[in-house]
Amino acid sequence: MLQLKHYSFDLAFEYPFTIAKGTKTHQPTLVVSLGLGDLTGYGEAPAITYYNITVPEMAESLESKRAMIERYALTDPQRFWHFLHHLIPGQHFLTAALDIAGWDLFAKMRRMPLHKLIGIKWENTPITDYTIGLDTIENMVAKLEARPWPVYKIKTGSPDDIDRLIALRKHTDAPFRVDANEGWTFDEAKKLLPELQKLGVTMVEQPLGKENREAMTELKQISPLPLFADESCRTEDEVKKCADGFHGINIKLTKCGGITPALRMIKEARTLGLKVMMGSMNESTIGTAAVANMLPLLDEVDADGPLLLKEDVAEGLSYENGIIQLSGGNGLGVKFIGKRQ
Repeated sequence: MLQLKHYSFDLAFEYPFTIAKGTKTHQPTLVVSLGLGDLTGYGEAPAITYYNITVPEMAESLESKRAMIERYALTDPQRFWHFLHHLIPGQHFLTAALDIAGWDLFAKMRRMPLHKLIGIKWENTPITDYTIGLDTIENMVAKLEARPWPVYKIKTGSPDDIDRLIALRKHTDAPFRVDANEGWTFDEAKKLLPELQKLGVTMVEQPLGKENREAMTELKQISPLPLFADESCRTEDEVKKCADGFHGINIKLTKCGGITPALRMIKEARTLGLKVMMGSMNESTIGTAAVANMLPLLDEVDADGPLLLKEDVAEGLSYENGIIQLSGGNGLGVKFIGKRQ
């Protein structure tokens, strides 16, 4: 019988983290564990206010389904996801945490790292970017200089942010990725994209609102830069809808419901000729390790959550000049330590 536990944390950011949708100084997150004998698997679901998800609500839902989850016989992580999908329908964040924990535990039962269990060869791993959140130009430059990195993701909130990019470019030759978080109109994007290309931007995430599919299709046809869907591709049923308007998709484990649907999304994206990126929702090392185990399947990755947080709840990942190294341990390869600075 499985033993279910959960832990709530409010993890401080190194700097206040601002995107087009708001600012936060802490990242609330729910860590779940599934134990079987002397083995324990861990998963994580960060709470995101603009998706109306809170840690207390996830914990309450978890408690209401505790008995059924603990009685489940874990013989296949993918079947476990289908069980969860029907048990807590529509709760992708909580499903993701449990799905990750299920994969972690099952890989430990098989005495192998998660990526080996999935059948992934550890080769051709992309480097992660480091995110510079919205701030004054002076503060953004200071953040960049404090963390020399081979590629940066720059958050933008309006077309006026071109001035920030111009200022940042004076301090580094590293490529920039721009994440607009739905912040531009079609006309603004049409004007900005050639300017961004001149500034060494290599890709743009979600320039327009997710409802503007026709405009995105037109924008893709004229864009000099690859365009990646984020808000437009939350779950696997939206992958095909993104093929006409984007060059790639950014998969978030928390939004899609975990590792199981993410693997299906990657496969479908490849059949549609889309590039694949996986992104961060400011997860600690636990949630980030789930992404890291799938690195060889990706073209790009944004897995800098532990770098942005001043606090962490686990150990097991190392970063060196954008390269993420796993610990080599079984499952996710992480050790849960609880909150510490």
